[in-house]
Amino acid sequence: MRVDIALPSSNVSNNRVYLEGMKGYPNPLCRPKIMENLATFELSLKNIYDCGVTRVINHITGNKVFYHRIIVEGEDQNTSSSSSSNKEAVSVKCIVASPELNVSHGIVKRDILPAGFAETEDFNETEIITNAPEPKLSMAIRLGDKLVSGDLNVSPGAHLQMEIALDDKSAPIYGLGVNYMLVTDTKNQAETIIFNGCSVDPFLFENFNTVEGDVLAAKFRAFKFPDSTYVQFQSTVNVCVDRCKGVICTNGQTAFGRRKRREISQSPADPNKVYEVTMTTFIKVNYDENADQSAVSEIDQKIRQLKLTNQKLARNSRAGNVFESIHEAPRPQNAAEQAETTTPATAVPSADNEAAKVEETIVFREVITRKEASYNSDDDVASGSDTSFGRRMSISLQLSLLALLAGLVLHFRH
Repeated sequence: MRVDIALPSSNVSNNRVYLEGMKGYPNPLCRPKIMENLATFELSLKNIYDCGVTRVINHITGNKVFYHRIIVEGEDQNTSSSSSSNKEAVSVKCIVASPELNVSHGIVKRDILPAGFAETEDFNETEIITNAPEPKLSMAIRLGDKLVSGDLNVSPGAHLQMEIALDDKSAPIYGLGVNYMLVTDTKNQAETIIFNGCSVDPFLFENFNTVEGDVLAAKFRAFKFPDSTYVQFQSTVNVCVDRCKGVICTNGQTAFGRRKRREISQSPADPNKVYEVTMTTFIKVNYDENADQSAVSEIDQKIRQLKLTNQKLARNSRAGNVFESIHEAPRPQNAAEQAETTTPATAVPSADNEAAKVEETIVFREVITRKEASYNSDDDVASGSDTSFGRRMSISLQLSLLALLAGLVLHFRH
């Protein structure tokens, strides 16, 4: 997406024309090229996270909308310095429509009205057509009453609040729910902090809560990764008609996103979901001399724990990919094998009867362990162990007796 911005004068430097919330951001892809009085941005619609482009997907039409805001700072003639009252915000948007498909169909009309039926020719007809507005979302981070952006430093451990809100036109119609959030240093490290609507580590980042449904808020601690002072939050937000369904998380709180289950299979989609919005925001976290060292040490420890939790989460996801195959026992070839596969030693516990928990890996270990136990049992049978041989002989004897009884019943009937 190429955007050309006309500047008020030719002496405007590129540090006074920037993407909203990204003033001073070091990535050259997010800075404009200035030629005389024209500033040109080239924003990728493929790698939208590079420069924080917001993407909105309409799940009804399939259309995609990409947008961002560009800030142009003017120069105060009296003080020769930029001021908040001398800033201009320019909204840019790119719409990508879904491809039209050629569909041919025929209609067969059947006469289902009774003979002699006549419809009144004179009648009043009123046609009302209206469209709901396209939602526009904003994401902000606050330190008390102060907005935090990429050009403002915060200390590790600082108490912050993230707010995601709808615009005034969309607020009476839609509701919001955060389904997924990833935090990254934009270089090498990235960790999941919100999964299926619930926080992975409530100490670092609490669950999103809402009162009316059109504004979500979550408190969190400022933290950073070792190799960068910038922290990027990549969020997937559901936009639903009226209100998104809440989620009961493991700590008993209600968050807003998809419902978590013990198994990692996909949760059912919210029936009210209309749009899916992918959006990002940045903060700059840096150590200073006045920082509380105990808080800094605690945050560093929590980051290491978050990494371990994400490793467990990844293992659970891989287990979830084979979850169905774990539950599906091999189809038995005969009645004896069927009896063996239904023994209590190889039965798989039902996951629906247990509470949801992202952090736990117990169920997956139990499933895999028990499945391995069943494989070991099969190996014992193949090796001709005395126990398996005796059980097989017992089952064969029972089947022979059943066949004999069935034959006697048929004989007496004849």
